[in-house]
Amino acid sequence: MEIVAGSNSPKGTPAAGERRPVPLIVTEDMELLDDLLRLCAAAGTEPEVHHAVPERRGAWEEAPLVLVGDDAAARCRGAARREGVLLVGREQDDPGVWRLAVEIGADEVLRLPDAERLLVDRIADAAEGVGDPAATIGVIGGCGGAGASTLACALAVTAAREGRRTVLVDGDPLGGGIDVLLGGERAEGRRWPDFASARGRVAGGALEESLPRLHRLRVLSWDRGDSVVVPPDALRSVLSAARRGGGVVVVDLPRRVDEGVAEALAQLDLGLLMVPGELRSVAAANRVASTVGMVLRDLRIVTRRPYGPGLDDGWVAASLGLPLVGEVPWESRVPTGPPEETLPGRPGTPLARFCSVFWERALAPGTPS
Repeated sequence: MEIVAGSNSPKGTPAAGERRPVPLIVTEDMELLDDLLRLCAAAGTEPEVHHAVPERRGAWEEAPLVLVGDDAAARCRGAARREGVLLVGREQDDPGVWRLAVEIGADEVLRLPDAERLLVDRIADAAEGVGDPAATIGVIGGCGGAGASTLACALAVTAAREGRRTVLVDGDPLGGGIDVLLGGERAEGRRWPDFASARGRVAGGALEESLPRLHRLRVLSWDRGDSVVVPPDALRSVLSAARRGGGVVVVDLPRRVDEGVAEALAQLDLGLLMVPGELRSVAAANRVASTVGMVLRDLRIVTRRPYGPGLDDGWVAASLGLPLVGEVPWESRVPTGPPEETLPGRPGTPLARFCSVFWERALAPGTPS
């Protein structure tokens, strides 16, 4: 599998100060209109509404999605042929609706309420602009104290510093909050417990704006309150929303694999297993790799100095039977001091250089697996 980053903004994103095109609804059926407005609100957008093809030049052609009520289909005959036209109604057994769909060039015929979830997804995709998903990298410690969280932070900090849209996700509820490593435990914004009840589609833009912004990146971390269980479907919805924005998503993961972690692993493009160069660490990493490998197809090794007698990075990778990404230099963190002195992957350090090289290679078009 190749790892190619999405653009820093979704395709179709308007320039600064330019109004983003919104979905177009064409109907005179007030009950249907109420339903479509509700679904648009669920998708995080406010549509333009007309009773027939809009008179304003370009309104039909420029809308990212056109929802035509079956009551208005006849009035849309002769409109310019385009993709992204959906014929929507409630009558399940009306054979004439298919003829109308052909006449207006509709991509699909959708019936409410059965198609509500599908329709929300289509509206949200159109409203947000659908670009390439983010390159999503997971970091997992092969043993306790391997330094996986430090590497995850350093990768995210480096990607953001180099101008990539970046989201750092804390996938370990027992880790104490990855925002602490970035000096942002008091930063305002939502944490995982706020998304415990998330279901279905989560708007990517709204998610990103709600998260704390630290060192040019967005961070989704756990708080220091009472333990809150985030169901797997909520985790899936939130991670999917983070990925839709393009750029880079880095996920710091625990060594165990439960239902929630399995959801995160399923969305990764690549997993990095962080392994210190010690026999006991390699033995522990072998158990982690066998469990993670049941869900994640592309798992690779990152080793960390110092090595035990007779060991090196090649030996560690060969022992685990996994591809070697490289060797992470050990970076001791200053216990106290300003953020610029304690930040993982701070500029000028060996770890920052490792991360820059990693992103350069991982995000190059056509990178082989």
